[in-house]
Amino acid sequence: MSELKERVEKSLDSIRPALMADGGNVELVGVEDGVVRVRLQGACGTCPSALMTLKQGIEVRVKKDVPEIQEVEAV
Repeated sequence: MSELKERVEKSLDSIRPALMADGGNVELVGVEDGVVRVRLQGACGTCPSALMTLKQGIEVRVKKDVPEIQEVEAV
């Protein structure tokens, strides 16, 4: 696993407890050209607030922890 991908995974690990508390989770699919691709799982996959969780929660945290990242998107 690349160093960048490991740093993104570590950032996601810091978010997972909050997601799991609501019955969800996030899976790292890949990192390419400054874009992180994730798959929202469990309750997060069908939640009406999933886009807000993705952009205002996950993306903000990942970009803070890994400044090279420009965007986080769900696949």
